[in-house]
Amino acid sequence: MLLIPAIDLKNGQCVRLRQGRMEEATVFSEDPAAMARHWLDQGARRLHLVDLDGAFAGKPKNLAAIEAILEEIDGEVPVQLGGGIRDLDTIDRYVELGIEYVIIGTAAVKHPGFLQDACVAFPGHVMVGLDAKDGKVAIDGWARSSGHDVVELARKFEDYGVEAVVYTDIGRDGMLSGVNVEATARLARALRATPVIASGGIATLADIEALCAIEEDGVMGAITGRAIYEGTLDFKAAQALADELAARRSAQRTA
Repeated sequence: MLLIPAIDLKNGQCVRLRQGRMEEATVFSEDPAAMARHWLDQGARRLHLVDLDGAFAGKPKNLAAIEAILEEIDGEVPVQLGGGIRDLDTIDRYVELGIEYVIIGTAAVKHPGFLQDACVAFPGHVMVGLDAKDGKVAIDGWARSSGHDVVELARKFEDYGVEAVVYTDIGRDGMLSGVNVEATARLARALRATPVIASGGIATLADIEALCAIEEDGVMGAITGRAIYEGTLDFKAAQALADELAARRSAQRTA
């Protein structure tokens, strides 16, 4: 299980939102690049960036902060990025900068042909972000519901060749209320081979254990944000626990 620290960018700062509400942003650092270095020092093997302003504007808005992060980590770990990605030129720009995976959310739902074109043009670099509440996918920075069922859309997008599905339970995001393990597992089991990355609600080591228990269903990783910033979850300890549980399961299979 890969644990992925989130660095959400708003006005060039590292923030966290509650349930996606821009008016409920807590600033955790005015130096996102230094925050990226901190998580690498804590053992992160991937970073998750979100251009929050871009998600609402429909185009990149925090390029300076993103470039500073990429310069700081200098290719040490892969970086995945979402928020405001609406055209192939934006993807090309991010890949050229050194972003390993772009996450397409709203544009994938509104214009599925764009997601398909992106998967063809940038094979191995495109993920889809499905943010849902009560099983229905939200769009436009979570401002409204699309009415689409999350499992049905995930199956459709799997056929396009996405690298992974980043699944966020909006009702739990930033609330430290625990992961929606049941919904995450249901989505992962519905896909043939595309892995799922869980997001929203991680609060304690118990959540890590719960997610590790469904890893074999197809859950390859989990994004964590507010918990590691507010200290309810020690990132280094959480990744160590996930690695230990994975090793234990591997030993049991070979015994």
